[in-house]
Amino acid sequence: MQSKENNFYTAEELAKILRVNIMTIYRYIKAGKIEVYKIGKEFRIDKEEFNKFLNKVKN
Repeated sequence: MQSKENNFYTAEELAKILRVNIMTIYRYIKAGKIEVYKIGKEFRIDKEEFNKFLNKVKN
């Protein structure tokens, strides 16, 4: 059984995956380009949502 925790990325993980500054990820979040869950002070990004984002910017 897969843990729910493995279905999400942190903003820091996305920055590493995309090789961009963490502030770029925060700007995408603020602009509504990536849907997130805010838990406490941290953001969690669903892996499916991240894949949708990649497909939008692919073109």
